[in-house]
Amino acid sequence: MTVTVSSYAAVPSSETATAAVPGIAPERFKKAFRRHPAGVVVVTADAGLGPVGFTATSLSSLSLTPPLVSFGIGTSTSSWPHIERASTAVVHFLGAEQAQVANTFATSGIDRFAAPTRWSRLPGGEPVLDGVAGWLRLTVQTIVPAGDHRIVVARVEESWLDEGRSPLLFHDGSYHSLRPAPDQ
Repeated sequence: MTVTVSSYAAVPSSETATAAVPGIAPERFKKAFRRHPAGVVVVTADAGLGPVGFTATSLSSLSLTPPLVSFGIGTSTSSWPHIERASTAVVHFLGAEQAQVANTFATSGIDRFAAPTRWSRLPGGEPVLDGVAGWLRLTVQTIVPAGDHRIVVARVEESWLDEGRSPLLFHDGSYHSLRPAPDQ
């Protein structure tokens, strides 16, 4: 087996506060992933201090048996200390028309659950957003350190889907929706 190791350039101090590390510069990394379309979700939780939530594009299915998903969260975010303490969470699939919901939960320094956000609680106390295209109620299984983020691995306990809705996608710095391919 042949392993290829790419060389790296020192990361300018204006791009990161840490010393140079192997890999591409953070701005180049962001640029590469701006070209990768991703589904948009909002993750909510309440570890006993009130509801928190954030917008994410990192949701992945991990396992069918047991049903596991993962998502990433930055350790510098206001939601991280709450997610770290939460035993459950809810992932909300956003519909194509819900860019404002995504923007609300991506904005720092505001009460994301204030009007016009509509929400309630599931029987277990988890905050759930109204009008979304679907949701997954999760039990947190493990949290894995990953650079300046943490990867939350969670078991899907319950789901609800509004199957007739197109998903909200994020690509190249803006929101999009799916359209059927021309040959379909």
